[in-house]
Amino acid sequence: MMYQAFQNQSDLMKPLRYLAEQTSFTMGLRHPPGSPFRKLSAANEVFARMKLTHKRPPYCIDSVQIEGQAVQVVEESLLSLPFGTLLHFKKTLPSGTVAHPPVLLVAPLSGHFATLLRETARTLLQDHDVYITDWHNARDVSLQHGAFSLDDYIEYMMLFIEAIGPGTHVVAVCQPCVAALAAVAIMAEDDHPAQPKSLTLMAGPVDCRINPSGVNTLATSKPIEWFAQNLISRVPMPHVGMGRRVYPGFVQLSAFMSMNPERHKKQFQDMYRYIVEDEIEKAETIRIFYDEYLAVNDLPAEFYLETVEKVFQTYDLAMGKLVYRGRTVDCGAIRRTALMTVEGERDDICSVGQTMAAQDLCTNIRPARRVHHIQTGVGHYGVFSGSKWNQQIYPRVREMIYLNAA
Repeated sequence: MMYQAFQNQSDLMKPLRYLAEQTSFTMGLRHPPGSPFRKLSAANEVFARMKLTHKRPPYCIDSVQIEGQAVQVVEESLLSLPFGTLLHFKKTLPSGTVAHPPVLLVAPLSGHFATLLRETARTLLQDHDVYITDWHNARDVSLQHGAFSLDDYIEYMMLFIEAIGPGTHVVAVCQPCVAALAAVAIMAEDDHPAQPKSLTLMAGPVDCRINPSGVNTLATSKPIEWFAQNLISRVPMPHVGMGRRVYPGFVQLSAFMSMNPERHKKQFQDMYRYIVEDEIEKAETIRIFYDEYLAVNDLPAEFYLETVEKVFQTYDLAMGKLVYRGRTVDCGAIRRTALMTVEGERDDICSVGQTMAAQDLCTNIRPARRVHHIQTGVGHYGVFSGSKWNQQIYPRVREMIYLNAA
């Protein structure tokens, strides 16, 4: 019922948003700043932008600078499965350049699309052959493809690593750190020839018992049955996944925005003011951010509920109790994969210590092949985007990958 009510409201608003788009600020630019028509156009532009979308935004990574040259980047699908695609940012290196090591960038499946890691991928592309887990919107996946659980997520990760082949390095950001660690442990236990050369875990909830954040407190405040009864809906018509049980992306986004509503309100007020005052570049910056932020991705109910329960409530991996398809995951099996953990000093989503816990779980990785980095002055998103990611964190990640690429 919740999703159907959302769909009905969205359908009712479509004509109004279409009308607003037709009288947006691009038409208002013909009139002087501060004029009544410019103000009307600015108001219509803001109204048109305050909407949710359910399609993945483009990555917009067309080229990258390598050794002072602009190298073209082309997206290609290496492996496409019902719930996700292994996307390759293919580039042709300048003549004489040594081949870059392959890196699988594991994106969260948490209400937004993998394009949230656009900047992370762009930075990695300077020195690496980059692939990304491009998760599909569950409402666009037919019921005929069945459920998608935490086990399936781990399996997808192993299939993606295998598709890239031996010599792969894995960089997991936020939520998938637990699944990435589990996948590498299983591959190590099986002595898989494609087990990664290195694993970098960035701001991920490996052990949420450590220094619990507000997110962790919320996850443990209710039994898992409450989450199932109150947050799960069925996809309505006319979507391909009609009838599929999902945790809707708009519910996740509402939770995010409710944490700081005044900030979002001010951003849209600023956008209106910038358009009226002809500060178009500033208005465009806000528009680009919200085009991404308001693009929501529905999660399969099975995956969402198992993640809440096993990662945030019962801490299965940290307690040595995580089971993958009947097998207990043993992080001690990892011997040949180097490990790096990265945390942000001001991270209020995944607190300091929660990601570093992976170092204690991986008891058989030699000390010389372990690295932990805590970045001062950054919150959660600053770990994988922004100036400190580019200037201070990324060089450490690159060094670790290249030291273990041989």
